[in-house]
Amino acid sequence: MMSLDTLWQALLMVMAPGVLLAIVIGAVYGLFIGALPGLTATMATALLVPVTFYMEPLAAIALIVSSTAMAITAGDIPGALIRIPGTPASAAYTEESYEMTRRGKAGEVLSLGFFFSALGGLIGAVVLLVSGPALAQVSLNFSSFEFFWLAVLGLMTCALVSANNPVKGGVSLVLGILVSTVGLDVTTGQPRFTFDVLELSGGVSFIPVMIGMFALSEILRGFTTLEREQPAPLKVGDVKPYRGMLALLRRYPMSVVRGTSLGAAIGALPGVGGDLAAWISYGLSRKFSKTPEKFGTGHPEGLVEATSSNNAGLSAAWIPALVFGIPGDAVTAIAVGVLFMKGVSPGPRLFVENPTMPTAIIISFFVANLLLFPLGWIAIKAARHILSIPRAVIVPMILLCCFIGSYAVNNTLFDVWAMLIAGLVGYLMERNGFPIAPLILGLVLGPVLERNFIMSMQIARGDLLDFFDRPVAAGLGTMVCIVLVITIYRAWTRRGLVSSSAMAEDAAMDANQSLKGNSQ
Repeated sequence: MMSLDTLWQALLMVMAPGVLLAIVIGAVYGLFIGALPGLTATMATALLVPVTFYMEPLAAIALIVSSTAMAITAGDIPGALIRIPGTPASAAYTEESYEMTRRGKAGEVLSLGFFFSALGGLIGAVVLLVSGPALAQVSLNFSSFEFFWLAVLGLMTCALVSANNPVKGGVSLVLGILVSTVGLDVTTGQPRFTFDVLELSGGVSFIPVMIGMFALSEILRGFTTLEREQPAPLKVGDVKPYRGMLALLRRYPMSVVRGTSLGAAIGALPGVGGDLAAWISYGLSRKFSKTPEKFGTGHPEGLVEATSSNNAGLSAAWIPALVFGIPGDAVTAIAVGVLFMKGVSPGPRLFVENPTMPTAIIISFFVANLLLFPLGWIAIKAARHILSIPRAVIVPMILLCCFIGSYAVNNTLFDVWAMLIAGLVGYLMERNGFPIAPLILGLVLGPVLERNFIMSMQIARGDLLDFFDRPVAAGLGTMVCIVLVITIYRAWTRRGLVSSSAMAEDAAMDANQSLKGNSQ
């Protein structure tokens, strides 16, 4: 149990002027990077590594913590305003947030993103402070079997995200999984679907694909519209930051609880990260909602749950990094490297030999998430000016961000071409009613699914029953099977109801015609 003396010393360390200044600078920097389409939180963290060479260990980590928390939250801004998700997590609910903006609720959707992301981050920091070592011990018991079922459960959320047309959503998902198989085979190392193109050996980066699918396809749709006049600009509405957020909290308390709990649980799993939590949270919100038909029309319920899981997952990703030295995601992998560079070795001995340092890092989460409120207020106020920019000006700016964001991933023109091709494919998909979000989900989770499936098959020597041998794996596998059966049953019954209603209409029409014939 953490002593009060350790907690007090850690608080004094965080309140030092140098550490507080690093947190503020990191938050402002993260707000700028996160708001630009294509520039992710991982990229923002990587760019900070040279700066940390000249900083104290706690200040360096606090800089990374605050910039990451702000960048992930700010990734919702381009998704809500111009339908370009800033992060893979925000792609899960970009359509929902953009619909709210189209209805003149830009201030509300941005307030919702900042408020509930900060709330989820604060709750995640509490979880990290109180039960970090225990959660890390549980996550270490996860094998490839559990990770496989978790990936399958995440992929099945596409049926919930695209509930209006699950068949087309499934086609998009399979297409994303197929694209994720491009590169080197995970077992033999042989090139697969690379067509002798060297750049494809490392696979297809999902950031350029995501930029092309959402941003470029939107621009192409605007250029090919049948209406000669320019589309009407989006209405900003009455922008009053954080107005009505407490009412949403009272209306959807279980959404906040589910989102933060799921974000903390999934974020604590090494190598998974918090992106998956946002997809599952949004899908579960639709599943448990009393009004699922409102989803996709600018309904805030799913956004409350998904955004709550964002920073909760980010905080929980530090659990395996601090307690066992195992990075939870790409950001914590960079941070662990910085700690080693500063002579601080993450792991169980850190909590014994120097408990003040990990406690101070956790407290820095509180300060960073508290900064989301004032900096978010500034960003929400700026939304009016962003949406008032004429389309003739904003389209070239979006195109420039698309090219810069795609090129900056690997510093190659190949990713720019991938973005252009993805934009054309996304335009054709949307024109024919195929959703884009499941394709991005399949591209992100495809490698996780394949790697853990092959590893599990090698361990089980081809026996599929071994996937249900371990208790946690059996529970997750049973959950997946139940969700699959329920989804198929509902689709079948819905189809039967449609068929019976069509037969009833035909019978009624025949009866009316016969009555008319008799009367004549």
